[in-house]
Amino acid sequence: MKFTLNGKVVEKDVPPNLTLLNFLRNNFQLTSPKVGCDEGECGTCTVLLNGEPVNSCLMLAVQVEDQEVTTLEGLEADGNLDVVQQAFLEHFGFQCGFCTPGMILATRSLLDRNPSPTEEQIKEALEGNICRCTGYQQIIESVMKAAELRTT
Repeated sequence: MKFTLNGKVVEKDVPPNLTLLNFLRNNFQLTSPKVGCDEGECGTCTVLLNGEPVNSCLMLAVQVEDQEVTTLEGLEADGNLDVVQQAFLEHFGFQCGFCTPGMILATRSLLDRNPSPTEEQIKEALEGNICRCTGYQQIIESVMKAAELRTT
């Protein structure tokens, strides 16, 4: 199977029953997609597929053939954090960090589609991601700051 992973074309053999989540973690040692509920309910396994957030625990790896997959590791460029990563860091948009990769990737997708989202649009874009620590306010503030930074 051939696909693009974090900007690089890769080719690997993959069993037909392997989830994308386990494929990324076990074959590429990518740790940002987390094993959470394994039912597509928590968002900790979120990756971007052609720019759209998907639950990698619900997808088979073979489904991404000839497509583009981005994990949190793929947002960093030339040793610099993505503006969304930086906003989450500076505005305390995480505590334990377990949900953070999914939140950041969902935010990246939102801001790529809508550079100036309202608070309601932010909540809607993040609704598939569950945080067990922060109560969401700092996450929403981080997204709003990332949007502000992108437009300046």
